Amino acid sequence: MSAFVISLDALGATDPGVVGPKAANLAALARAGLPTPGGFCLTADAYRHQVAHLEIGDLVASFPAAAQPQQRRLSVEIRLKLYEEPIAPAILEPLMAAWREQRAASEQPGAIRSSALIEDREDANFAGQFESFLGITDEAEFLTVVRACWAALWTSNARRYMDNHDLSPAGTAMAVLIQPTVAARASGGGLSETAEGQMLISATWGLGSAIAQGEVVPDRIVLSRQGFVRKIEAGRKDHRETCGHGGTAPQKVPADLVREPCLDAGQAVTLGRLLRKAETLMDMPVEIEWALDEAGFKLLQARPLHVQPAHVPDAIWLQHPGLNGHPAGIGWGTGRAVVVNCECELSRVAPGDVLVTKVAGPALSHILPRVAGVVAELGGSTSHMASLARERGIPMVLGVLDATQHIPDGSQVAVDGVAGIVRWFR
Repeated sequence: MSAFVISLDALGATDPGVVGPKAANLAALARAGLPTPGGFCLTADAYRHQVAHLEIGDLVASFPAAAQPQQRRLSVEIRLKLYEEPIAPAILEPLMAAWREQRAASEQPGAIRSSALIEDREDANFAGQFESFLGITDEAEFLTVVRACWAALWTSNARRYMDNHDLSPAGTAMAVLIQPTVAARASGGGLSETAEGQMLISATWGLGSAIAQGEVVPDRIVLSRQGFVRKIEAGRKDHRETCGHGGTAPQKVPADLVREPCLDAGQAVTLGRLLRKAETLMDMPVEIEWALDEAGFKLLQARPLHVQPAHVPDAIWLQHPGLNGHPAGIGWGTGRAVVVNCECELSRVAPGDVLVTKVAGPALSHILPRVAGVVAELGGSTSHMASLARERGIPMVLGVLDATQHIPDGSQVAVDGVAGIVRWFR
């Protein structure tokens, strides 16, 4: 299309140096014949051009050598410039032409997502650290969210994550993935391999953001590596995200669907086949995001998956009470339980503690480097927080019913992040 806009069906869209690994992986899936929503990408060169257009290149270049207080000031200044200033004319014209063409062809609202050059890698997946916007229709709002994706490279959460991986926003660039929003009846995630040598699918009603943000307990579907369904465990899905005017909106799920599985066995088998095909294409275990509309399944993302063997617990732990949940799929950890009901209480969590909370959203990612484990009442094995836990080797169990009420604050806790069991004693 241009130096700044490229269709996902173009050969160049499979180059992660042009569009970032997220968009490149999706383009590769589509070229291999797997179902995706299609779309186009605003390239990393567009971000670089915008930085030059705004004359903030010197601010970016000075960031790595600056002291921490100065880095904070620089990042705020850069972020505000990227978010508030108009898009350069050389970018704006091809961007709007591609946007209008996509809207006319799909008749669907837009899904606009970050695709940084440093995310969705084997050693740094950045799950939930940047921006995603669904249900966008208004052109002015579209331009605002594109700028927000650029600016997301400089947020405090993203910079903190980069610091933990010896990365810097000054040394990378942000592409932006622009696709039709899938009118999803159900959505979720999938792991092509677990520590037990199986496949795992998570599912919820509506858009998948409720799973990604850890807001519901999704259905948990286990398949053999050969694609046979082993079990379907219904979750607790009391609300769903749907496309509203200019974005998404929560909607209460009818009572008879809260514990009704979103997929039947045949649909689970079909999705399992897509999961294995994505794994074969990427030549490694993968984690996917998917959506199901009237036309069938669409793959929304595929990234490398960390898999480690299960831990054999000490026999003494088997004598203590336990709660079951959805394992993140990695690790075994013990420590003092710190029950937290509000983010304002996170200062109580000391190195080596086990965080016990209601919701483990990606905003809590900064606490992972110092905890021995995490237990959450909501969420599932394919939430963003679970993905970050696998990356860092932190044992985590999600979807543990009433964990904050059952696990005493200050008790000794063992978190089995593979079996999905939490045990404790005073």
